[in-house]
Amino acid sequence: DIIDVIGSYVTLKRAGSNHQGLCPFHNEKSPSFTVFSKSDSFYCFGCGAGGDVITFIMRVENLDYMSAIEHLAKRAGRSMPVGANAEKEINMRKRILEMNKEAAVFFRKAFKSGKYPKAMQYAAKRELDGPLGTHFGIGYCPDEYGALANHLRRCGYTADEMKAAFLCAEGKNQRLFDYYRGRLIFPIIDPAGNVVAFGGRALGDEKPKYLNTNDTDAFRKGRNIFALNFAKNSKEDHFILCEGYTDVIALHGAGFTNAVAGLGTAFTSEQANLLKKYKE
Repeated sequence: DIIDVIGSYVTLKRAGSNHQGLCPFHNEKSPSFTVFSKSDSFYCFGCGAGGDVITFIMRVENLDYMSAIEHLAKRAGRSMPVGANAEKEINMRKRILEMNKEAAVFFRKAFKSGKYPKAMQYAAKRELDGPLGTHFGIGYCPDEYGALANHLRRCGYTADEMKAAFLCAEGKNQRLFDYYRGRLIFPIIDPAGNVVAFGGRALGDEKPKYLNTNDTDAFRKGRNIFALNFAKNSKEDHFILCEGYTDVIALHGAGFTNAVAGLGTAFTSEQANLLKKYKE
């Protein structure tokens, strides 16, 4: 239980249906750290730290993902699965999340570099080139065969890892090419702040108009919501469900920070339940 776990590190006091206390991640005199019972999550309105019980243990104990799982398993008196497949999956998830973060930075730097006027012109037309673009981390994947692949290789990632993250694919000549090349990039960030996937928008009439990350060890399309990392903190008691990325961003720019979108044409019961955790 998240209240029990965090309560062993932070003195919590009930505030309605939630609990509040002094944030353990930065110095403060008045409590801005809130634990939300309904969504099993925490958020600090002072420093922006937030996530679920696993994220909390990772931060407060300075542990990686798998070590945090082991820590919580011991606390709950449960044994950890030690099979090779389980460990391999957890380690791959960690690598993909690290790689996605690196890719998001790469895309953002490319977008801001001024080297790709077509991307800047399209973004300006959709009002994605100013503070809103910065807020949502809008990026661009250069229209080159393997610019991202070469960058990630220099960062120590393998071809198999890049393909597993759905960032790159293998051509007929067995060379890696960037999956999103020539597209405007929308990072998809989960409520815990992890970059779990990307959406790529064609700048012209190319088909398909959007390319999205396939399911990976770190991402399931039917279990994630675009912009929920921002919208979950809205003071409104409901969400505005939009069709796509640009609709959400436009509404946030107009002050409707409770706007979100599904990922693709289908909307699943898992996505509905995820929204319900934050607004009922």
